Amino acid sequence: MAFISIFKNSTGIEKEINHFLDLASESGLIFIQGMNTYLLDNIESFSEHLAQIVETEKMADALRHSIEDFLYRKTLIPESRGDVLELIERMDALLGQFKGVMFRIEIERPDINLLFHDDLKALNDCVVQSVEAVTLSLRAYFKDISQVADHMHKVSFWESESDKASTRLQKAIFGNEQLGLDLKMQLRDLVKHIDGIADQAEDMADSLAIYVIKRSL
Repeated sequence: MAFISIFKNSTGIEKEINHFLDLASESGLIFIQGMNTYLLDNIESFSEHLAQIVETEKMADALRHSIEDFLYRKTLIPESRGDVLELIERMDALLGQFKGVMFRIEIERPDINLLFHDDLKALNDCVVQSVEAVTLSLRAYFKDISQVADHMHKVSFWESESDKASTRLQKAIFGNEQLGLDLKMQLRDLVKHIDGIADQAEDMADSLAIYVIKRSL
């Protein structure tokens, strides 16, 4: 059963959910652009992207509250409301992780050697792809539940690729004898923070798989 058919004529909530998921996709793109500008040592542009992702998350927060309020006030889909609210809240938290990584860089200003740029870009791409895959899975859950599986398996794929990129990068960092231990640990923590976003995306996909089964019964 399609999610839209459950809402019947409640087009307002459909638009808000679509807008919320659009912001999720945009956050990943902003993150990639911001990280790339930092690697180019363009701090001004990085700060602009940070401000942009902060504003995007604020908009997502406002939409989340509006969606929650609408679902409770209209007492829509009582059998699935708890699942929907949890999915929206977890996606909102996932977007906050992009902002968290960028704030970390803004504060710490880590010195990222050119030797690590390609692997870090690969890690960033894998993480964003995992979030995009779970975003597409959510769109399918809300619109056409039969299409969820087409996207959900990609979350695990990109999470696995993220782990590989993270491991490769950490080995390169600790294998570099020219770096001090303090910088190695700083970079390791940054890499693990970024990789953790893909882990959260996979956890969310696991929960979504359960909700799909419940909706299908």
